This record gives sequence, C-alpha cells and structure tokens, in this order.
Amino acid sequence: MILPIVAYGDPVLKKEGEEIDQDYPDLKELIENMYETMYAASGVGLAAPQIGKSIRIFVVDGSSFAEDEDEDGNPDPRSKGMEGFKKVFINPIIEEESGEKWGFREGCLSIPTIREEVFRKEKIVISYYDENWELKEEEYDGYSARIIQHEYDHLDGVLFTDHLSPLKKRLLNKKLQNVSKGDVKADYKMKFPLRKKQR
Repeated sequence: MILPIVAYGDPVLKKEGEEIDQDYPDLKELIENMYETMYAASGVGLAAPQIGKSIRIFVVDGSSFAEDEDEDGNPDPRSKGMEGFKKVFINPIIEEESGEKWGFREGCLSIPTIREEVFRKEKIVISYYDENWELKEEEYDGYSARIIQHEYDHLDGVLFTDHLSPLKKRLLNKKLQNVSKGDVKADYKMKFPLRKKQR
C-alpha cells in the first residue's frame, strides 16, 4: 500500500525515533508498504518518520546509482557496489564515520523540489538488524554510505537542511514554508502539516 509522505514542518520529522522489537505489529507489511511508497515517489531511501511513524527503521534501494559516471564519462567510483543495494535497517547504530567529507546535492521526499549540497564523511560502519532480525555490522562508502547517513539522520529527527549554513537556511525559508503549506509540486501522495483545511 502506498502511504502519504509527511512534508517538512510536521513535528514527527523532528522527533527521535524509538527502537522496536520483533513483536512490532505488522512489521513485514510495514516494510513492504515502505518499499512501495519509496518506489512510487522515485526515492532511493525512506525512513519511518517520513510516513508518520517515530520508530527506528528505514529502507534503501540505491540501484539507480549503479550506472553513475564521473565528469569524464567513466564509472563513478562512489557508485561501486550500488547494484542490488536494497536493504532494510532496523534499530541501526552508526558505529563510526571516517574519511574525507565530500559534497553532494541531496534532496528528500519530505522536502520536494529543493536540493542543496551537503557534506558527509565518505565511510561508515553501521550495525543493524535486517528484516529477519539477524544482527549485522557492515562497512559502506561512497553513495551507499551517503544514503544510509541521510536516512539515519531521519531517525534522529535531523533533515538534510539542518546541515546547511544559517545563511543558506534563511534563503530557503520561504520555499520550506511553501512545502509545509502544500504550495509545492510533488507527483506522489503527501501530507502537509500547514495546508489549510478544505471547506
């Protein structure tokens, strides 16, 4: 089932998510719905707070980055390992971030039409449970690390706009308010916190 994605300005996006256990109701169905919602919005990641649930789980599928090329038309080394990069992360903990920070113009399904350069460390080590409740600890770099860092932020109530300079945020303020009010074009189902009730 495709669920509406919660827009910027909704308090759920600023809350820290709670860990869940194996008895969380209808978890399998929730994961399926999250994937379906993400694909319907052409996203590469979706965190539970974005569908209004303040819990620590996100899904990713970065396969679309597998073909990325650098400025010279060569395969981008940061897209290594992206083919088949489809995973569920439950109760994840980023154990370590390392390497140089690099910039990339990030977007977010909760903040349609806005993209800004965000700098993140190039490598991470993360522990998490998969959908079968197997505990994993894995290392990621490049695009896969970035997607994970972006979605992980959602579980801590952090948006990519929180990484921007105060000046850049001020310049974006009107656009962000328009997103909250629903004055924005998104070609997927959304829930806007400040949209005036229809009579």
